[in-house]
This record gives sequence, C-alpha cells and structure tokens, in this order.
Amino acid sequence: MSSNSNKILKILAQKPAISVDSLKEAKDKKVVYTINRSVKNLVKSGYIESISSDNKDYLKLTNKGKTKLNCLKLEGEGALISPTWDGLWRIIILDLPEKRKSERDALRYLLKKAGFACIKNTVWISPHPYEHLFLNIKKDLGLGTELMIIVTEKIDEETQKIFFSTLRK
Repeated sequence: MSSNSNKILKILAQKPAISVDSLKEAKDKKVVYTINRSVKNLVKSGYIESISSDNKDYLKLTNKGKTKLNCLKLEGEGALISPTWDGLWRIIILDLPEKRKSERDALRYLLKKAGFACIKNTVWISPHPYEHLFLNIKKDLGLGTELMIIVTEKIDEETQKIFFSTLRK
C-alpha cells in the first residue's frame, strides 16, 4: 500500500466522512493524479467507500479500512512500545460467533501483531500496553461482551508459563 493510501486512511480516521475535493485542495496535477489513483485503489480494496450527496463525492472509512488502519498503527514508527514493562498484564477475551468469522480472524491477526499470545481458545494475554487500541476497536466494531479487556497486576505462575511457552513456538 502506498504512503498516499496510508495518509488518506489516517485523514479519514479523523472524521466520519470527507469530500473528495478537500483531499485535492491546493495540489498540483501530478499530486491530484496520485491521490485519485490511491482513492480508486482504496475503494477497490474495500478500505473506503465513496458516497455521493449534494452533487459532491465523499469518502468514508469502512470496517475493513479501520482494521487496516489499526495494523498501520502497530507497524509504524510510532508503534514502538517502551521496552520497560510497566508490571501490568493485558488480557483480552475474544468471543465472536462463526457468522462474524472475518472480523474474528482480523482481530486475531491484530492481537498477534500486538504481541498477544493465545493461551486458551478465546483468551489472549500480553504485557504490552495496547489496551487503548483494542478499546477503540471494540467501540468502532460495536463489540459489547464479544471483546473484553482486563488489565491486571497479577496472573498465576501457570498462566505465565503458558504465555512464555506460546511465545517460543
């Protein structure tokens, strides 16, 4: 994915929708061409959708686009987390039904990228401070009890052993 596409996703994350014209304001023809190409590719990939209203075209981030944006947050330069552990464990319980398999698979992918290890079928654990990212994902996808986040100081030794053995695999 191009850097222009990444920038467009980040701009769209800030507002419910933006006009196509606002992306192209005060740009030269070469830049407008690359923006058009990036928008076309993002729509084709399903990351954004184009909506026509009041003789204007608007762009809106899709759920697939939000997932991609979250991946970018985990992979980008600003994604580096402190190497010093804050002493807190993050436990995420993810229980999505089979009919939401694609969302479940996308969330599992994000959990793995964020350094979480699956210690039980639906239970993920990590010492990394990504709970705010997953709180936002929970809110964005409307996951009430399907995604639970627990931050705690203590877990039992057996669970710690399972976590560390899962990381070595």
